[in-house]
This record gives sequence, C-alpha cells and structure tokens, in this order.
Amino acid sequence: MINTLVFLGGLGLLAADAPMVDSPSAAPDDQTALAWIRFENGPEIYEDTPYLWLGDVDIRLTIEVEPATGHVLELLWGSKDDTRDAVATINAKNVKIRGGGYNGFCWLRLPMPEDIRGERYEVALKRAYEKPAFLAAVRLVGPAADGPSVDSTKTAYKMTLATTAQPSPGPVAFPEMQSIWDREPPPPADSQAADSPADDRQQAAFRLAEKHARQANEQFFRCRRFVEGWLAQADPTTGLIPRNLNRDRDIWNAKDSAADNYPFMVLSAALTDRALFEGRMLEMLRTETRLTSRIDRLPDTWSFSRQAFAADQPNLDSIIFGGSEYVKDGLLPLTEWLGESPWSERMLGIVDDLWKHAPVETPYGKIPSTNVEVNGEMLQALSRIYWMTGQKKYLDYAVRLGDYYLLGDQHPTRNSDHLRLRDHGCEITSGLSELYAAVHFADPEKKEAYREPIHAMFDRILEIGRNEQGLLYNTINPQTGEHDRGVCDTWGYNYNGIYTVYLLDGTEAYREAVCKVLGNLPQVTEYHWGSADEYADSIEGAINLYNREPVAEAAEWIESEIKDMWRVQKPDGIVEGWHGDGNSARTAIMYAFWKTQGLHVQPWRADVRFGAVREDDTLYISLSADEPWTGKLLFDKPRHEVQMHLPLDYPRINQFPEWFTADAQTRYTVRDIGAETEQTVTGKQLQEGMPVELKPGVELRWKVHSLRSEKSL
Repeated sequence: MINTLVFLGGLGLLAADAPMVDSPSAAPDDQTALAWIRFENGPEIYEDTPYLWLGDVDIRLTIEVEPATGHVLELLWGSKDDTRDAVATINAKNVKIRGGGYNGFCWLRLPMPEDIRGERYEVALKRAYEKPAFLAAVRLVGPAADGPSVDSTKTAYKMTLATTAQPSPGPVAFPEMQSIWDREPPPPADSQAADSPADDRQQAAFRLAEKHARQANEQFFRCRRFVEGWLAQADPTTGLIPRNLNRDRDIWNAKDSAADNYPFMVLSAALTDRALFEGRMLEMLRTETRLTSRIDRLPDTWSFSRQAFAADQPNLDSIIFGGSEYVKDGLLPLTEWLGESPWSERMLGIVDDLWKHAPVETPYGKIPSTNVEVNGEMLQALSRIYWMTGQKKYLDYAVRLGDYYLLGDQHPTRNSDHLRLRDHGCEITSGLSELYAAVHFADPEKKEAYREPIHAMFDRILEIGRNEQGLLYNTINPQTGEHDRGVCDTWGYNYNGIYTVYLLDGTEAYREAVCKVLGNLPQVTEYHWGSADEYADSIEGAINLYNREPVAEAAEWIESEIKDMWRVQKPDGIVEGWHGDGNSARTAIMYAFWKTQGLHVQPWRADVRFGAVREDDTLYISLSADEPWTGKLLFDKPRHEVQMHLPLDYPRINQFPEWFTADAQTRYTVRDIGAETEQTVTGKQLQEGMPVELKPGVELRWKVHSLRSEKSL
C-alpha cells in the first residue's frame, strides 16, 4: 500500500497536519538534525543550488540512526513553480510524495513510519508517475536531546548516498509506429538511378524528404493521441478538460487549462481531424465563453463539482492574470496560424475587457497590473493585435506599458535588483522588443525614445546573464551582476527579443550572441530540463531562432531533444498529466512544420507521411501511405503578412515559424518525378491545396519550383 504526502505552496499534510520547516537552514526549535547529506556535487543547479533529479537517478540513503518515535525525514525539495512527485521507500514501507507550487527549494517534512524496527534507516527515493522531483539535501531530525554535537558545515553526517541511473520510463508508447518512424530510408530504385551530379543532389534531397516525412508523421500522430487522451478526461457535464489529472482535477481555469492545454488540442485537431476541430473543439470554446466569463468577457475558474465558479467572489487581479495568460499563451498562437476565427474573436474580447477594467494608475495611464508577466504578455499581444486589426487603441495601450518600463522608474535592468529570465519573468523582455518593433514602423519618434533604454536592457543581460555556451541564467541581479548558476529553458524567448532588435537596428553583437548559443547547443545535450514542458520551451526557442539563423549545430541539437521531450508520453496519449502537456504538442507542431516546410494534408490519416526539403526556390516533396488515400496537399502562406499584417517577421514567442511559403500571386511549376509530368499553378492554388492520390506503398515525389520573376495576371 502507498500512502501519499502532499506538500503544496507551503502546506504539508500527512494524516495529522505535519508542520513545515520555515527555514531551509535549521530544524524546528524543539528538534535537531541527527543525520544529513547535502548534494553539493549534484550535476544540475537551480537557483544557485546543486541538486539530484529523480528523472536521472534513483537515490538510496543509508542513515546510521536507530529508528525511534518522533523522527522526521526532511527533504530540501525543488520546485519551478510546479508540482513534483516521488515515491519514498523507508525500510520497505512506501510513501508517495508530492510537493511544489513555489520557485526554488523548501523543506518538506515526512514523519517516519511509527512501526519501523532495526538498527538504521534505509531510504530509497524514486520518480513517481508525474514530474520527477529534484532534491538538494536530506536530513533526519528528532528531539533536541538526541542531537549530536557535530560540525554542521560538514556535507554529510551519518548518512551515505548511492545512486543508480534511472531506467527508461517504460516501453515505447506506440511500438507499431516507432518501427516506421525509426527505419532507415530505402535505397533508390534502379529506375531512379542518378546519371549526373545534379541527379545525385536531387536523389539525396528526396531521400531526406522521405526521412522528414516520417519525423513529421511522428509529431502529428503523437499530437493526435495527446488530444484523444485529454478528451477522455473531460468533465462529462461541460465537456471542458480539467486543469491537471492529479490535483485540481475539479477545475477548468484560464491561466492553465485554457492557456496551455486546450489551444494546442485545437491546433492538433485542425491539422489531424477537421470534424473534431469544427465540432467538439469549437463547442468547448463556446461553452467556456458562456460559463466562465465573469467580469464582462474576462474568464474565471470553473468548478465541475459545483457547476459554478470555484470562488464565490471574483478576484480582479487573479482574473486579469488568467485572461492575460489565455490570450498570450493560447489564443494568440492559434490566431497566428488560423487567422480570423472564433478564437481570435474570443482573444479580442478578453483584451478589450482587460484594458476596460485595468486597475493600476500610472503617470502614463491605467495599466492592468504591476506583474511583469502580465504586462509582458500584454505587450506581446497588443503589438501583434495592433497590426492585425489596424486599430490604434492597441498600440496606445502598449505604449503606456512601454513608457512605464522604458521611460519611467521600472526599467528591467536599471531599476530592478531581480530580473527573472525564465518563465514568469522573461515575458517582459520579449514584450518590450515587440513594442520596439511596432513603433519602429508606426511611430519612429517613440522608437527613438525607446532606443537607448531597450539597448541598455539587452546589453546588461548579455553582459551578466549568460554562461560560456550563451545559455541564460534563471535570474540575475542587474545591479550587482550576481546570478544563479542554473540555466533557463526559456533562453530562446529572451533571445527572440535580442534578435528582433538586431533586425531593426543592425546591432551585430546581438546577432552574434544568437549564433553563439545556437552553435554551442550540442555541448548541452546532457542537460536535463526536468519536464517535457521545459524541453518544449527550450526546443521552441531553438527552432524559432534556427529559422532565422540556420546554424547546423542547432539542428543537430533539436533532433536529439525532441526525442527526450516525448519519452514520457503514455499509450493513452497523456504526456505528464498536467496542463503543460499542451506545450509539448505546440512544439511538436513547430518541429513538424520544419520537416514538412509548412505543408499539411487534408484529410490527415496516421499512415499518410509527407515531408519536404527546400533548396533556394525549389521544394522537394515526398508523400506515401500504407493504404489508398485521396486528398489535398496544402502549402503554407506568409501568415505574418496576410493574416497578422506584420511589417516584419521578427521572432515571437509561441509563433509557428514560416518555412516555404506560397505567395498567392507567384507562379510555380509542380513536377511529378515518377510520372514525368509538369504543371504550372499559382501560389493561391498551392495554398488552397493540390489534389493528391496515393497508392499503397508507392512514394510520390514532387519538385515544386517558384517562378518569382513571373507574376500571374
């Protein structure tokens, strides 16, 4: 039998409420440390603290203290604003542990089972079903009278450590598909033998396109299963998905369910099941809007058990935070790909009401919050929505925030002694860069006012905020230059902003910084981000920047990391069982578009594989299926221009980068290599979809070439 200890945001519970230790450096006043060990040689570091991660190793501790009543095992438990899990086996007795809800390390107290006998404690700590825990220290405490008079600065006392490598989480989730995804491409048929170096290059391009087709197929398949897994967990009354599958299973909320998970279920369905997209996914949006809109169109948390709001009274700050998250993390990325839709309508409604109810007075006008995450999200959303809608009010709102941070006394590096470069802080650097891009084109005078302070911000970040590879630390103190030693998974989100300023101002040092980190990524292949969500954010940053600066080392690193991101997905499609699962789907779709160069098919089917390789203005495409298939191959468009109306395709958090885009007015030749036929079509025809018929097991090879010098009439 496994008992469960839950420790969330400072509350410890086990049978009777076990108190938490307020200070990480001392036991309670009436207790003293009997044995301890600090993992000072831990291979990873977070918040300047070395640790061991249960995703890497199992921990075994031998504690040379005779078991007695009143002993408590204390774990210096890490959290990255999330919840972590472990199973402790104490002299053959199992306890499941869950803790978190803060950033950094806190002591978690685990009372030792009362009926343990023997000469010592033998403790094993292993990963549980969900996100593996990471720990910086362990100690055994007991009544003060029992305490030793030993130098407490020693790394270990009466406690010894042994570790074993964490085994694979289990068999592959989809073995029938894995054999297809991992197989080597077939050799060229005799009929396709090359007669010249040009033929050799073409043959190599098609073989690589076939490999890309299998790599993309894996992403689409896993995303489709992710959707199925979460739909199976939906509330039967409302049809909405829960926040998480462990705690908070009773609620749908804006900042998590709506922002991180649901939108990428929508996008996955748009790509793999149009009926589901136009049916149940849209109905979920309508239900959520009808039920959860509490202050005008601003959403609040909904309880399934109550079939009512979770809180009796609305909390404006909390509602503003949730609405901001929903807009930037979920509805904005959907809009970038879908264009105008019911989801963009929901986005605009929330943004309008966030500013209608903005409660914070500043010298520049009212703003929604003093929280840098909220304001950074708003800067990103408003800067894009201004161009999308053409409505100046959105730029005016964004300028209020820009003045507040860049011209007032809230400058992120000049006026702050704590700048967070990871999630829940990095939004402000990217947001300010997006506003800088907007005013570069829309208000050059304001752009000049922002130029020096925004360069000062990024100069200071590059000066003190990165390690030798160019990865960024979690937090920095811009005043002293101090920083923690851990690196953030959102390094690419900050570099998006740095690269944007390079595009606008030509600051070569900013481009060099981006190329440096991309080139050094293979040196950090052994770094473990800690969860699939952290892998997703890190990979996203690399894909987005690689799209602008195709550094070969970055591509190599992305290929390695995408496999680690998915390794915890289960056969039912669930990844880790929390709202961050959607971010895995988001990044998987970004990766798939890279491998297909923006192509997708309708209708999608699991056995249909399509991939592409681009060389200048020519696209080499491989298509195949295991069963007969008839449908359309749809080409991407310059979405930043035709849907968002952006004057520049600068790198943006959670965007879906463009690869090969068909210009509606440009003419293209489409050559079927096997049939030796060729036709000339417009980019508009490519966007709307080219008819395709696939025969079982027969690869179709198309060569698409742009005639950019010839515009259709």
